[in-house]
Amino acid sequence: MSTEFYVLGVDQSTQGTKAVLFDDKGKIILRRDKPHRQIISEDGWVSHDLSEIYANVLEVCRSVIEDAGADPGRILCMGITNQRETTCAWDKETGEPLSEAIVWQCSRASQLCDEIEAAHHCGDEIYYRTGIKLSPFFPASKMAWLLKNVPAVTQAKDAGKLAFGTIDSYLVSRLTGGSVHATDYSNASRTQLFNIRELAWDPEICGIFGIPMEALPQVRDSDGLFGETDLGGFLPHAIPIRAVLGDSHGALFGHGCREAGGIKVTYGTGSSVMLNTGSECRQSTCGLATSLAWKAFGEAQYVLEGNINYTGAVITWMKDSVGLISSPGETQVLAEAANPQDRTYLVPAFTGLGAPWWASDAAASIVGMTRSTGKNEIVKAGVESIAYQIRDVIGAMREDTGLAIDTICVDGGPTRNGYLMQFQSDIADAVVRIPDAEELSVIGAVYLAGIAQGVWDKDAIYENISYTRYEPQMEEDVRSRKIAGWREAVESVL
Repeated sequence: MSTEFYVLGVDQSTQGTKAVLFDDKGKIILRRDKPHRQIISEDGWVSHDLSEIYANVLEVCRSVIEDAGADPGRILCMGITNQRETTCAWDKETGEPLSEAIVWQCSRASQLCDEIEAAHHCGDEIYYRTGIKLSPFFPASKMAWLLKNVPAVTQAKDAGKLAFGTIDSYLVSRLTGGSVHATDYSNASRTQLFNIRELAWDPEICGIFGIPMEALPQVRDSDGLFGETDLGGFLPHAIPIRAVLGDSHGALFGHGCREAGGIKVTYGTGSSVMLNTGSECRQSTCGLATSLAWKAFGEAQYVLEGNINYTGAVITWMKDSVGLISSPGETQVLAEAANPQDRTYLVPAFTGLGAPWWASDAAASIVGMTRSTGKNEIVKAGVESIAYQIRDVIGAMREDTGLAIDTICVDGGPTRNGYLMQFQSDIADAVVRIPDAEELSVIGAVYLAGIAQGVWDKDAIYENISYTRYEPQMEEDVRSRKIAGWREAVESVL
């Protein structure tokens, strides 16, 4: 294969791990994926096996290089993007996990958050300093839960061997043989322990949650050096890990939304709607989070963000839990065949509602069914629930910033659903722009790694991507009526 070098990307996501190999022009050569188990308890707690995830990272990296026929000696560097907020605890000395990871979706720390607010009345201050409302979905309370409920974590803390972090910092530690315990600004800003105004771990907030600061990773620039790895002995020489970004931040960078006003939606298991606000740290009045987009090229940039718990996972629920479909591809056909006048709404609050509602105790519901409502109409309601939730967040961003937001960059598997994309454009009243590549999160991390390594131009690299567009076609009175019905459905579960 005629390429001078390769750049390797790893996307460790909620459902699985993918490795993507890029050539020296920044074009994707090959992708390899491997799912991991979703460990769900009787209480609905969601966990991941960290040892399984690390083994899968090594496996997909090796297979993508071998299957592409690439020379392992020509891998120049790598970038990592990761599921955010999923919380890990491991032994600093051995690298061994001290417990299963608590997945971002999991609300097992809900009572602990209530106790912290009752004892300290600190919700507003936490929101101001971290940009995030006090919630069990973020790592701070998950770490506190681990310390309270897992003896091995407490023992490691007492012995000075405890390492806390998110998936990125766990992988960096394992890939570098334990020599680097670090995260980047994007992931740090999602922990609820990081002061996004001071750009440092907040000692007072760490104290409120009982988190020892010495267990937290060093925070490095997103385009910094995160050590070197030989992928468990597979490569003939170690390569630098040259960029780390949370998956939504990676997608924002991959779309080229690097200036204030750029917005993207990632459709994954859940969804992140992210608006770049530049160097300005904006406090939302509509329940949105303020986070760091990244710190890269020497500058920290901020975002407003709304996170939604169940979007792509609604499709998984319809397939695996209730058997309405046998494959995700069926949803478009069934939705298009449904009665367009049916007013059924599905509110997918399976583990509560995320932004802009932040109701962790809300329960899922199907509202507005009639005798003529059938499978097609329920599937249509499930698909449309994705777009309604995203529209709610975009509406909050418009209110917070005064921006019109007339174009939305989107990525993720559900963007292949033409019905969903047209409905998203219609209900949000904005152009939807879809890249020809699905792997925007890892594209962002790899592009940043290659730019940081000095082999790619930070503007010209985006010439590799082309786009499909959907434009709004819905009449305003129809849009308003549909949105009003959705809001009534949401109010019924709050």
